[in-house]
Amino acid sequence: MDFHYTVITNKSIDDAINSLEQNLKEHKFGILWQLDLPAKLEEKGVDTYTNPYRILEVVIHTKQQELKRNELVGYFLPCKIVVYESDGKRKIGLPKPTSMINLLDDEELKEIAEGIEQNLVGVLEKSK
Repeated sequence: MDFHYTVITNKSIDDAINSLEQNLKEHKFGILWQLDLPAKLEEKGVDTYTNPYRILEVVIHTKQQELKRNELVGYFLPCKIVVYESDGKRKIGLPKPTSMINLLDDEELKEIAEGIEQNLVGVLEKSK
């Protein structure tokens, strides 16, 4: 079982992110922040990684009970989505919430993670 889900897109990095933003909103997700990894590394004096690589921190607006149920959920949620270029292809991917939440051995949280994962996979498919 893969711990991640990745799609290939023909869109530019910026267009893929714009598409993600729009499709995430339709599923009541929002982007907390976005990191341009190569730009941040260059700012810190490390300019060895030059491929486009953006990291988006994504949260669902309607769910807060997970954190109240188990504080360790904060290790896994919000979710990360990455938009990057590798081997000449642009990709959009995420670690599967179900693979991470399984570490907590909590059936109710697993069900919640499955729903979140299904929505995020749909968003990636629609955004590619």
